[in-house]
Amino acid sequence: MRNVDERAVGSGGGGASARPMLAKDRGGFVDRHDLWSEAQYAAAAQMRRVIDELGIEMVRFGFVDQHGIIRGKTIARSAVAVAMRSGLTAPSSLLLKDTSGQSAYPVFAVDPGVGVAGFAGAGDIVLVPDPGSFRVVPWADRTGWMLCDLRFPDGSPVPFCTRSLLRDRLRPLAERGYRMIVGAELEFHVFRAVDAGLASDRVGRPGAPGAAAAVGPTTPGSQLLHEEALDGLDELVQALYTGLTALDLPLRSVELEFGPSQLELTMAAADAATTADAVVLCRSAVRQIARRHGLHATFMSRPQGVETASTGWHLHQSLTDLRTGRGVFVPDTDDVGPLSVAGRAYLEGLLRHAAAAAAFTTPTVNGYKRYQGYSLAPDRVAWGVDNKGAMVRAVGGPGDPATRLENRSGEPAANPYLYIAAQVVSGLDGIARRMELRPPTASPYDEAAPLLPRSLGEAVAALEIDEVFRAALGDVVVDWYVHLKRTEYERYLRHVSDWEQREYFGLF
Repeated sequence: MRNVDERAVGSGGGGASARPMLAKDRGGFVDRHDLWSEAQYAAAAQMRRVIDELGIEMVRFGFVDQHGIIRGKTIARSAVAVAMRSGLTAPSSLLLKDTSGQSAYPVFAVDPGVGVAGFAGAGDIVLVPDPGSFRVVPWADRTGWMLCDLRFPDGSPVPFCTRSLLRDRLRPLAERGYRMIVGAELEFHVFRAVDAGLASDRVGRPGAPGAAAAVGPTTPGSQLLHEEALDGLDELVQALYTGLTALDLPLRSVELEFGPSQLELTMAAADAATTADAVVLCRSAVRQIARRHGLHATFMSRPQGVETASTGWHLHQSLTDLRTGRGVFVPDTDDVGPLSVAGRAYLEGLLRHAAAAAAFTTPTVNGYKRYQGYSLAPDRVAWGVDNKGAMVRAVGGPGDPATRLENRSGEPAANPYLYIAAQVVSGLDGIARRMELRPPTASPYDEAAPLLPRSLGEAVAALEIDEVFRAALGDVVVDWYVHLKRTEYERYLRHVSDWEQREYFGLF
């Protein structure tokens, strides 16, 4: 229902509203803390109609954690209305764990030491559904899917909600009159599942995951864009197309990459926050669809057995003028080089903060094993004009509305909200300080340029001392993320690897 007074505001009325006014809809967590916009109320009404018309029986409510993983609950149809009004609760300790599920903080303490109240005793946080993100899951029977934002029970924001962190970082851009446009190229591997069962050795514990799934190759590799090899995976390609487009994701292409069992998906560019949501849904969808076809898809950058070509996430980015819609990076005809003055400053910001940003663009131990020379992955901080070996590739020029920057340093496992937010923080600092862009490279692997961090530990150390990131994200967020990732990295350092065993056990 709409509000009683629907007269135009100019006529002294309140204006048409999509906010529900039924008694049962009043007083819930969302209404009480005024957490939805008019558009979200309208989307909620549309969602209710879709659920009724399609006979949806279950809805997955999920939030994206610090690692970019969807966590949440599946709610029966009878309970969806209550969940929409009042959200769902989950343990706050989920935000204090590393990738293995091991708590990096004393989560049951009165003060776990995260620098913000609300995490005592692993108490609850509230998942606030975003009805605008609702989708019908095409591969699961009578199932819906929705993303959520995080609040504390008193309605205040949870500072570690990465979806909200990105939106917060986009506001300073908007205040300068800019809108960020992002396109994603996601590479991944798809293996044949040798044993789909869950053997006892695959069962792990926090801090010690079980054995990886046994898999086999799906393509031989070394043949980039080979049509016939991709046709050998046509059943999967067809399923991916059907599933991803049914989710309204802006799929552009499915491609065969160079490495064995390696594929790539590209999506059309869109608003930064929209693209971040799309990447989250896309990765989860790819894995779920592949599993239903007896395959194992992974966005891990460098799995064992495919060392000839690691996977990356090439993030295309540009700014548009909110007033005119014109591309901010598009140079005038009398500009020198492929970028405008603002574009050059933004790019220098990306380079200046590359080491600190790596903690977000490449957040896993494994991802740093991708930074190798002559591999189509960057290994140092440099930019080039349409050069795919450089960390940042500048594309376009005068008169080209598609002028943009492509950051090729990221891994496909990165949390998309944090990856994109890191670009905003870095690039905006370049614009604000009117940085002068260093010369481009013509030999990205021979250039005497600073190396990218060689390990997650190096990247975390760089982030910890980067004052621009601290000013933008806040000490609480930076210290939280540094602590999580350092805990994860130190756990890796304590592990005795198969390399060490083979190298030293028989020799000494």
